[in-house]
Amino acid sequence: MTLFKTAIRGVAACAILAGSSMAVLAQDVTLKMHYMLPEQAIVPKLGLNVWADKVEAESEGRIKIQRFPSMQLGGTPPQLADQVVDGVADIIWTLPGYTPGRFPSTEVFELPFIAGDPVATSKAYWELGEKYMMEDEFRGMKMIALWVHGPGIIHSKDPVTSVEDLNGVKLRAPSRVTNQFFSDLGATPIGMPVPAVPEALSKGVIDATVIPWEVTTSLKIPELVNNHTEFPDESLYVATFIMAMNQRAYDKMPDDLKAIIDANSGLETSAFFGEVMAEGDEIGRALAVENGNNIIQLTPEQIAPWKEVGAEVEAAWIEEMDGKGIDGATMVEEAKALIKKHSTQ
Repeated sequence: MTLFKTAIRGVAACAILAGSSMAVLAQDVTLKMHYMLPEQAIVPKLGLNVWADKVEAESEGRIKIQRFPSMQLGGTPPQLADQVVDGVADIIWTLPGYTPGRFPSTEVFELPFIAGDPVATSKAYWELGEKYMMEDEFRGMKMIALWVHGPGIIHSKDPVTSVEDLNGVKLRAPSRVTNQFFSDLGATPIGMPVPAVPEALSKGVIDATVIPWEVTTSLKIPELVNNHTEFPDESLYVATFIMAMNQRAYDKMPDDLKAIIDANSGLETSAFFGEVMAEGDEIGRALAVENGNNIIQLTPEQIAPWKEVGAEVEAAWIEEMDGKGIDGATMVEEAKALIKKHSTQ
């Protein structure tokens, strides 16, 4: 259990004990939190709302966080990053991959087969983000957490047991790097935000999607496709997430309330969200099993050709980053080392 989750339980217990004896304090700050998925989805329900409740409790009501799921403040998921910089929303949760090229350093964790478990990889992501991303790519944002989901799974109408099975398959992937990977594998990538996936599957716009088990629960993927291809003991890919606050909104807060936001940001908060996604994977997979769907587990020998293509994608990404003035090879080495470090702690 992460320190963040332990702290959540402690705060909840203190709030109950305080009860009516707690003085009612003025509500100093109201923050609008905006995100793409419905509130009953796993990350909002078990992550974002838990985080917001904890911040409100620790501020004794002086911070109020209004929650706006399903893009209720308007716009589309790819616009969330701009919304938090522009002040349309005070806090957002989104994927950097929705705005290709804007956050290039985050892509290192999306390279094929690089990630470990989501908790360790999320900690690595935060550490690398502190070193390379905060002052440049995340300018205008007060970063709260950086994390990744669990291993990506192929969910398809027809079984996928080999690279050849992807030939011509219309497939939705979450980011520029993953789209390139699946294109090199022979699929026809079709980009779209994750909330559009169910309709695209039902109408035949796509034949397959790659998402972690966690996301399948709110999208009802096991009801739309019958086949799910896993890569045991490997992480085919992961997508990166950011949870960020408008920098001006943070700067205007009194120091004691800034301290509360700071205490609920960083490495342990990132690990907490990674853990939420790992737990969500267990829930999503269990629902597919209960539904009687076909869960395919590839052997190491079957996975080998996928890794060969993945290595080519990694080499091409390093070369591309070098062209942007980013030391791609060093970033890959550091990301792998940090994942290994946090996987053994």
